[in-house]
Amino acid sequence: MVAESGCFSTATPQPARTSAGATGRVTSNSEAYLLLSLIMVELSCDGLLFDLDGVLVDSTPAVARVWSKWATAHGLNPEQTVQLAHGRPSIATVRDILPQADYVAENEIILRGELEDTEGVVPLPGARELLESLPSERWALVTSCARPLADVRLKAAGLPIPEKKITCDDVRNGKPDPEPYLKGAALLGVPAARCIVFEDAPAGIRAGKAAGALVIALRSTSSDPELEEAGADWIITGYSDVIVSASNHGSGSLKLAIKKGR
Repeated sequence: MVAESGCFSTATPQPARTSAGATGRVTSNSEAYLLLSLIMVELSCDGLLFDLDGVLVDSTPAVARVWSKWATAHGLNPEQTVQLAHGRPSIATVRDILPQADYVAENEIILRGELEDTEGVVPLPGARELLESLPSERWALVTSCARPLADVRLKAAGLPIPEKKITCDDVRNGKPDPEPYLKGAALLGVPAARCIVFEDAPAGIRAGKAAGALVIALRSTSSDPELEEAGADWIITGYSDVIVSASNHGSGSLKLAIKKGR
């Protein structure tokens, strides 16, 4: 029997059945469930929403090159500029740094550089396998990238182009505003509260939480204290910490098992 509330799912063990393993020890279903529950958290949801950079692809070298070049040209600190740019629409970063400049023109320079520089853009381990295992109607991309850049990076990394995606071109307010994830959930036809967000940046985590979703954060670009402060519900090292399966109820929902521990 499964009792669900929001995206949470708690399972009650079925009556015990026993089997003898190679060692001859008899193990019951309830014992197996208890062992599993000690290391995994089980969730149920109706949709998965993925950020792109740092979640599905590692574009860090390319992003750093482009933003560092732009920052240097404007006499800015490259390292600080790269850090500020992560997880946000590029035009928002430009506007914050150079409020008196023609930020639309400056943003075009950055976008052109990012479209041309895909060297070293690779999929995160396990990302391709996870996406290919999911029903296409149950997941969406929600990224601060421009739409052309999102497609370029997905192709460079050899990842599937999703049927459903929200980019900075589709919203008025970017992350950390909840609008991107609210629109991503709407694309799937489900409430954001029934979605699980995969993020790596504090701005994105805050956007997911503000939309009402649960957020799984990857340790790809930010420290654990930064991820925790932003409100991540779980922090994982990689997709080996997650198991996704379709519900056997015929409801179309997804079940996730997440390795416990941060």
